[in-house]
Amino acid sequence: MSKTKLLTPGVLRRMILEEREALLSENDPFEAGVSDVSKVRAEEVDPEDLADTLAKEIDHIKALKIKEAKLSHEIKIIREAQNKLRRRVLSRLS
Repeated sequence: MSKTKLLTPGVLRRMILEEREALLSENDPFEAGVSDVSKVRAEEVDPEDLADTLAKEIDHIKALKIKEAKLSHEIKIIREAQNKLRRRVLSRLS
């Protein structure tokens, strides 16, 4: 029988912090022992890649704005129905 361990919020938080530290330490050249800045190689990214990413983020913002408009319209309809029912209940109780 295998022994299972519960994934509690504390355990999950500890796991995330450990992974974060591991990622930060492997990306930090000074922690890796490199003291000369000229020996550090930076990852270069083409401007086209950044422009595509920016365009995708702008498109996502537009899509979210459309979704927000639809949801706010639905919320308006729900609130109107709630108010109508509330008035009906109050009039029957009076």
